[in-house]
Amino acid sequence: MKNNHLITLFICSMLAALNGESQTISQWRGINRDGNYSEKNLLKSWPEAGPELLWLNETIGDGYGSPVISGNKLFVNGEINKVSYLFAFGLDGKLIWKSPNGSEFSGSEYSANFPGARTTPTVDKDLVYAESGMGRITCFEVATGNEKWTVDMVVDLNGKTGYFGYSESPLVDEKFLYCFPGGTENNMAALDKFTGKVVWTSKALSDGVSYCSPLMINLPERNVLVTISREYLMGLDAKNGELLWSFKEDSVKMEGTYCNTPVFKDGFLYGVSGVDKGTGTYKLQLSADGKSIKEIWRNADVQNSFGGFVVINDRLFCAAKDNKLKALDLNTGLVVDSTSGMKGSVISADNHLYCYADNGRVNLIKLSEPKMEVVSKFKIEKGTKEHFSHPVIANGVLYVRHGNALMAYKIK
Repeated sequence: MKNNHLITLFICSMLAALNGESQTISQWRGINRDGNYSEKNLLKSWPEAGPELLWLNETIGDGYGSPVISGNKLFVNGEINKVSYLFAFGLDGKLIWKSPNGSEFSGSEYSANFPGARTTPTVDKDLVYAESGMGRITCFEVATGNEKWTVDMVVDLNGKTGYFGYSESPLVDEKFLYCFPGGTENNMAALDKFTGKVVWTSKALSDGVSYCSPLMINLPERNVLVTISREYLMGLDAKNGELLWSFKEDSVKMEGTYCNTPVFKDGFLYGVSGVDKGTGTYKLQLSADGKSIKEIWRNADVQNSFGGFVVINDRLFCAAKDNKLKALDLNTGLVVDSTSGMKGSVISADNHLYCYADNGRVNLIKLSEPKMEVVSKFKIEKGTKEHFSHPVIANGVLYVRHGNALMAYKIK
């Protein structure tokens, strides 16, 4: 009887562990959408030529969207001949399946210089959600790539694309998928994540789309959906789409300058934006019930269009428009450290920053006191067009996308 009891406990614990693991949603910039990855025991420096290249795949088509890793698969969006595709690869870089997702963004006038996929897929258990630059949201089966449902935000929800298309990476919770069609009436929307049926729509501020991937803040009283429109940071009640508060962003001087997903930590919201004088970097206090915000500080001199930022301990790290990686004190908003030669995307893991700069350099920066220390760097030689994608870390591997090329580097 004792042995049977032990066996039962073991089976229950294994099932609980598997269930807990299955609850994890793989998505844009990591589990909390904040660019902080929980990997440990990673390399503290790299050879001059960079870490070992495990594999290179140059078949993913054009685009800027990052990959996402879930279980033994990697998913990434790409554009081939103006068609959007969701690709599923094994962790060896070999194709498992690819599925079309309508037309991909090709642009006009100036925006035609930046065609291709611009979003990161979201994986939730056996389903993966992909959004094209033209606003087609599709739910696929992870195992097969078969389409479960699709919603076109322009056709079905009367949405309006931005000048550079749609760039949000889908956000899902237990029941819903949240999206930003950008129409006057259906400004924001929640869909049933299993069927695609509309649960609610919200006029919100009836402001146009920006290029931000939304964030969910789970509070005791309500869940707050936080995203950015053309000119505002705003919070909505996730249950019904009620607009709770908004924060005017005054550094929007041109399309595409307000793209970074906000970061929530210890009751405060942090944001970075802009290419001209304006809001720049800021800190807002969110009320305990999620219904209001209060500005704590702003630093208009630290601006970043779409490279993201990370918040670690009492510092905010951002690769700013003046080609400097900067550290801001969370209490004051003042720059307390900086290092030159970096403008691009920033993530963190294992007490290091990883900056994939727009000159193609991947930089490894140690977060030592009192100064950051650049310990290694190497150049991305493969791929096409701009170095805009955000890098990803999973299972001791650093993934970097450069246009039509996806590279996997061993960093453990």
